[in-house]
Amino acid sequence: MTIGLTFDLRSAYLAQGYTEDQVAEFDFDETVDGLEAAIAALGHTPVRIGTAKQLCQRLVAGERWDLVYNIAEGLHGRSREAHVPCLLEVYDIPYTCSDPLVCALTLDKALTKRVVRDAGLATPAFAVITSVDQAHQCGLTFPVFAKPVAEGTGKGIGADSRILDFAQLERVCARLLATYQQPVLVEEYLPGREFTVGIVGTGTRARVIGTMEVEVLGAADQAIYSYENKELCDTRCRYSTPPRDAVREAIEALALGAFRVLECRDVARVDIRLDARGQPAFIEINPLPGMHPTHSDLPMIATRAGISYEQLVAMILASACERVPAA
Repeated sequence: MTIGLTFDLRSAYLAQGYTEDQVAEFDFDETVDGLEAAIAALGHTPVRIGTAKQLCQRLVAGERWDLVYNIAEGLHGRSREAHVPCLLEVYDIPYTCSDPLVCALTLDKALTKRVVRDAGLATPAFAVITSVDQAHQCGLTFPVFAKPVAEGTGKGIGADSRILDFAQLERVCARLLATYQQPVLVEEYLPGREFTVGIVGTGTRARVIGTMEVEVLGAADQAIYSYENKELCDTRCRYSTPPRDAVREAIEALALGAFRVLECRDVARVDIRLDARGQPAFIEINPLPGMHPTHSDLPMIATRAGISYEQLVAMILASACERVPAA
């Protein structure tokens, strides 16, 4: 097949004057290089397309592809991850990963948690803050955790994200509201271990390919999986594969349940944390997980499970190809 590649490159946006924080969710050149090489090694012809705007230009010019491998995060709005899937559906071109509805829903962490909670799956109690004066009305038990409601890659998360009182909550909410111009998600803090789960497939064929425990090194009150700690993970984080015990089984069952309830497709990565009783709770899901061959969590999970990068890409493509017309 001829497989197009849609993506947002950090280097391209930095060259245009965007800040490091603004481009934190975008991909490194090595990610696109790795995907292109894997697709070619699998016998397909990769074609670089680029951003949603570049996709528009090429569609209007008459270009078409058998399938598009989409990792474009988008630039503007809380539905930005849905931009490329929407365009491809307008032109009836199959693509990898979740559809526009799921991509838009899952970027909003609060809406996602409502769906997960209503399905009977565990997730910490939360509130959405749209102005600082709402902080005293959140009705949550301290400590709490605050982050932008529609960002990824740890953006807006730092050592002060774990909050102990109303005064600190007001300060952090004021900073996040001003910086990111969007509501703040505040949820009751989960003090237990943190895990991330990789899932491949669609519907009843979706399956967990592996689970990785994430431990941020340093003082307990500063051990937050923030954007900075993620960027410096080689020295600040420790990753391990948890034993196959009852805890891991519960974690993977919760992750797979959330994946299916949210109707994700082909691939996703689910973040889970244990509560004070040691029970797993859903934090968030990423239907467009990072695909840097060595730096992103999903390929790291796959490697630990004995799945090569090329095999991981093949699994994602195989799931997406079920939606490609036989002709």
